[in-house]
Amino acid sequence: MFLGVNALNLDAKGRLAIPAKYRDALADCCASRVVATINPWDKCLLLYPDSEWRDIARKVSRLPNAKRQNQLLQRLLLGHATELEMDGQGRILLAPALRDYASLDKRVSVVGQGHKFEIWSEEVWLDKRDAWLAEANDPGSGLSEELEDLSL
Repeated sequence: MFLGVNALNLDAKGRLAIPAKYRDALADCCASRVVATINPWDKCLLLYPDSEWRDIARKVSRLPNAKRQNQLLQRLLLGHATELEMDGQGRILLAPALRDYASLDKRVSVVGQGHKFEIWSEEVWLDKRDAWLAEANDPGSGLSEELEDLSL
C-alpha cells in the first residue's frame, strides 16, 4: 500500500527519487519497473507499479472504443504511458512531456493512493488539497451512498 504525502525535489534532469520506504516493495513486486502517465481528470501524473499498470492497461484497452469517452481515456491514459525503471539510487526519469502536463518544477508532492501514486506540483497539490478540504467540510455537499456506509 502506498500511503501518505511525500514532499520531494526533482533534480535538474527531471529525475524523481522514489521514497525509500517504497523502493524494496517496488523491487519485489515489479523488479523496480513502474509506469507513469497523465491523470486525465487532474493536472497530475499517475505512477503505477508495472504489475498494477498491466491490469489497468488491459481493462482500458478492452473498453469499446465506439464510445467517445472510452476512446478519449484510451488515447490519454495509454497514449501518455511511459515505462520507467528505477536506477540504482531509486530514481526515475520523468519525460519532459509528462512534467509539462503536470507543471512539475523542482518541488513535487508524491501522494500515495493505495495501489498507485499521484505526482503533483507541490504548489498545485497544496491549493487542491485546501479546496478539497473546504468542499468536504461543506454541509451541503452531501455524501455518496458508499461514503454514508463507511465508518472511519
